[in-house]
Amino acid sequence: MRKIERLNEQLKAELASLIVKEAPLPNGLITVSFVDCSTDLKHAKIGISVLPEKYWPSVLKKMNRLSGHFSRILRSKLSIRQIPKFNWLLDTTESQAAKIEEIIKKIKEEEEKV
Repeated sequence: MRKIERLNEQLKAELASLIVKEAPLPNGLITVSFVDCSTDLKHAKIGISVLPEKYWPSVLKKMNRLSGHFSRILRSKLSIRQIPKFNWLLDTTESQAAKIEEIIKKIKEEEEKV
């Protein structure tokens, strides 16, 4: 189990670095929030957050298109038998947290008026 956790963290760091170099988002930010490899190491769910949110569809398409390229680069950098097949997912945790913070801020402002 520790092996998978280490691989998840290693892939997260490497993919974050590759995205910055190979797939920058002008006027935006792509963050790798998690990597979750299957126990057989054949598949990996990769959560990314994208700001601003309007870029989500194009970023997902771009990540899917670049998966093979990323795999080739990682194969030469990492000492593992097989690079898992990437399944890119949108992680909306950050944007949801920002919305909740905004709601709390508005509630506090309303309470101060009363």
